Amino acid sequence: MSSIGGGQVLSNFVDAVVTTAIGIVIVFLSGAAYFTWYSKNVLDKIERAFAPGYDAAFELANYARKKDVQTLSQVFEASVDNPWTQHLRRKEQEYIDRIIQGKESGAYFMLLGPKGTGKTSMILSAMQAVRGEGVVICEMHPDLEVFRLRLGKALNFQYFEDSQTVIFQRRNPRDGGPALDIERALNKLEIVALRYVQKRNRPLVLVMNNIQLCKNNTDSKHLLTQIQQRAESWAASGILTVVLSTDDFWPFLHMHRTASRMHVLSVWDLDSTEAVHAAMRLRLIEKRPVTEADEFRQAVSITGGRLVHLTKVARAVDMLGMAQRLLQAEKAWLLSNIGLIIDCDDGALEDQRFSSCSWLLLREFVRMRKEDEKRRQDAIESGILGVDAAPGLPLPNIPYYVCRQIMTRPDYIERLDQLNVIAIDVYHGVVPESELLLNAARETVDEEQFDVLLEQVRHRVSSGTSETGTKEPKSIDVPSS
Repeated sequence: MSSIGGGQVLSNFVDAVVTTAIGIVIVFLSGAAYFTWYSKNVLDKIERAFAPGYDAAFELANYARKKDVQTLSQVFEASVDNPWTQHLRRKEQEYIDRIIQGKESGAYFMLLGPKGTGKTSMILSAMQAVRGEGVVICEMHPDLEVFRLRLGKALNFQYFEDSQTVIFQRRNPRDGGPALDIERALNKLEIVALRYVQKRNRPLVLVMNNIQLCKNNTDSKHLLTQIQQRAESWAASGILTVVLSTDDFWPFLHMHRTASRMHVLSVWDLDSTEAVHAAMRLRLIEKRPVTEADEFRQAVSITGGRLVHLTKVARAVDMLGMAQRLLQAEKAWLLSNIGLIIDCDDGALEDQRFSSCSWLLLREFVRMRKEDEKRRQDAIESGILGVDAAPGLPLPNIPYYVCRQIMTRPDYIERLDQLNVIAIDVYHGVVPESELLLNAARETVDEEQFDVLLEQVRHRVSSGTSETGTKEPKSIDVPSS
């Protein structure tokens, strides 16, 4: 009886062991199958991000652009001698088209130029030509956590936060911070790029827009270095092209130190002739009456060839009135940021030192512009140039090292660039940020007693610094023991 009971127990034990083993094997195989499927699904989702029409930023811009194209086509459909695309398509557009289409492999690119010159518009226009196929665009943000989310949205990557395997992990995937999450996203993107180039025989394109929004601190510089290292590697293998756009000079200065495959494309304002034609066509888009060309030239002489300014002028009923309002707004903004104060408090000495050094540079820009105007006027009076054929003047350009000598404080140049008072090109040439800002500075410099005011502020700053630096310490009487 006991032997039968013992055999039954053994049989039950064996059944339990076999059942448990089968369950463990099934769970293991199911987990392995899920992990394999999930890994493949992550790559497939990232690859779908590069499919035509996926990018949300491209779709929004494409919708607005279709209406503009339709309006212009209706206006100029009968004009054969003056096609509407001739003066709205910038000369840099063809090169950017080739980059977005993946025809310029072996390098990564930086678009450098002041805000409002059309860098993002040209990128979106190039994406429209290919319907966003093989391209994604991501906007930079000062907060790395926000940028992490934006990069994940652009690449259709969830950073493994939607995986069911996280319940078995000892550490939270987010413990490494945003830099580690961005590295994970770039690792997956590299695998997708290898798959894509084998299928389509062309590299993917990743656009990172407005990288100047990163704070100029250690964490942001580490992020740019992290992106640059990948961009160098991908450019060397030809699997992915990175395109960076920036309004400020410091990202270029930081990345230039270790760059070997980076190509820089400077984007500037339209010249006077291009700006007049663009303003005419923008006014037709807004269905405003087109006036005499002389009115457009006067408006352009105030605002310059900055597209964002031309758009505002073209939309206004009174173009010259709008140009003047933009000029006064720019002047008020400039004086609010670097206005001179003679009787400033001691706590404002550093602010006035920065303002006075800034006006030394702006005064030199104004002086150079006046000399250029005098030379052009002399050429017109001597008959070398016709009145109508006289070209518009370029913005005054001063080498970077000369600006350091003029301002006497080299560290202020970077602050002016971030404040969008000046712009710096790839050849280290410094110019006013726009024609509008130059005209605003000129109105201020031409005011009566401006030079006296500037010298008084500089004397106040230097005397205040000297008094602070030479102040003798107070004597303290120590009581005798």
